[in-house]
Amino acid sequence: MAAPALKPLPETSYQPTPAQADALARIKVVVGARGWTTNTEEMRPHLIEWRGHYQGRAQMVVRPANTAEVADVVRICAEALLPIVPQGGNTSMCGGSVPLEAGEEIVLSLARMNQVRAIDPANHTMIVEAGCVLQTIQGVASEADRYFPLSLAAEGSCMIGGNLSTNAGGTNVLRYGNARELVLGLEVVLPDGRVWDGLLGLRKDNTGYDLKQLFLGAEGTLGIITAAVLKLFPKPRAIHAAFCAVRDVPAAMELLGRARGQSGDRVETFELISRLVIDLILKHIPATHDPLAARHDHYVLLELATAAEDDDGLRDSFEAILATAMEDGLVLDAALAQSEQQRQAFWALRENGSESQKLEGASIKHDISVPVSAIPDFYEDAWNAVLEIEPKARLVAFGHAGDGNLHYNIAEPVGGDRAAFLEKWGAISAAVHDTVHAYHGSISAEHGIGQLKREEMTRYKSEVELDVMKTIKAALDPMGLMNPGKVI
Repeated sequence: MAAPALKPLPETSYQPTPAQADALARIKVVVGARGWTTNTEEMRPHLIEWRGHYQGRAQMVVRPANTAEVADVVRICAEALLPIVPQGGNTSMCGGSVPLEAGEEIVLSLARMNQVRAIDPANHTMIVEAGCVLQTIQGVASEADRYFPLSLAAEGSCMIGGNLSTNAGGTNVLRYGNARELVLGLEVVLPDGRVWDGLLGLRKDNTGYDLKQLFLGAEGTLGIITAAVLKLFPKPRAIHAAFCAVRDVPAAMELLGRARGQSGDRVETFELISRLVIDLILKHIPATHDPLAARHDHYVLLELATAAEDDDGLRDSFEAILATAMEDGLVLDAALAQSEQQRQAFWALRENGSESQKLEGASIKHDISVPVSAIPDFYEDAWNAVLEIEPKARLVAFGHAGDGNLHYNIAEPVGGDRAAFLEKWGAISAAVHDTVHAYHGSISAEHGIGQLKREEMTRYKSEVELDVMKTIKAALDPMGLMNPGKVI
């Protein structure tokens, strides 16, 4: 997806120091002619996030070709006190992958580091560089008769380094865990330019601190991930999908518990989708269709999967689960995919949720998580809190309810004043996040903190947590050069 057009920024008086100017010249030599640009048009996609909420300036975009070049660039920057913004596919939802407005930083793009270094099917692992596009990794694993389960709507453009740096979630967390749980080892360039080679394909390594966990989810503030050892799994031989209308949110969550128990815990996906999501997608996304004849308030996209060659009776189990749920009034109607094409049509009604919102108009978005058991009460309480602030707001709720994650988004009223609605951003977000906190949840389930939630996080993290985070940051990056202004 192309980045939005650049907006005019106020003039900046920033000028590089003599040391920084010298550093920029040295960096050009390190990465060669293909490895840098100061051309405005070439830099444009690196300076603005895809939603257009955050836009910055940079002195240069640097594109190293290998880990040694990354290390040399970082070392030069450390010596000259030149800040760095690491960047992958720039699909961040929180402004974490773009520079600030001052224009002091360089953007270090990992896009040229896109090699799959090795794949070990017997060990169920592969070693990939940070610039590998997620969809490419999935394909290489599949060719080796293996499965890499991380799956996101942006998988055709997002890169694994960014996925790991934000601890991305996606649709398969329920069964396989998020990005953090899919990594066995990392290669990282530290803020002083040293390289930590932790590319071990071990599932057991009890030799002290688990250093990789510092960098997974750190959003490039502690170092730059340049390569990773990823976990692979047996390739699913059959995936059965159903698009179900459910009585209400409590019924949806009861369906989840039944499906997990009655299928032998082979639930691959459990996505909760509100009716307004379907309406917006049908309105704005071509070639999409409602799978069910009647309208309902809530839907679930449910998938069961097996790696068994003979399907292991899974489809029969699936049909039995749905039949019982319909008899008990949990499921009001359902369509079971009869082909992969039908399955992908179901997914089009989930994965285009964000794009359709963008086309509809202004929305105030929340990427939250609460315990699965708390979803029904949270869903209702948060909505009541929002309505006290904006009685005509529209709830666009969808997400990975199977792991407790909802994209709890508030759309502007039909025919309303957009500017007046957006002025309520702070109050609406506080209402949602306070409700999340009351249910012992998180204000960032899978999109990270970036710039968007940096200050908000201080309202909900304890002083002890924040102090430990700042201590780690100061220990590894004492000059604050790694992705400044993000997270901390």
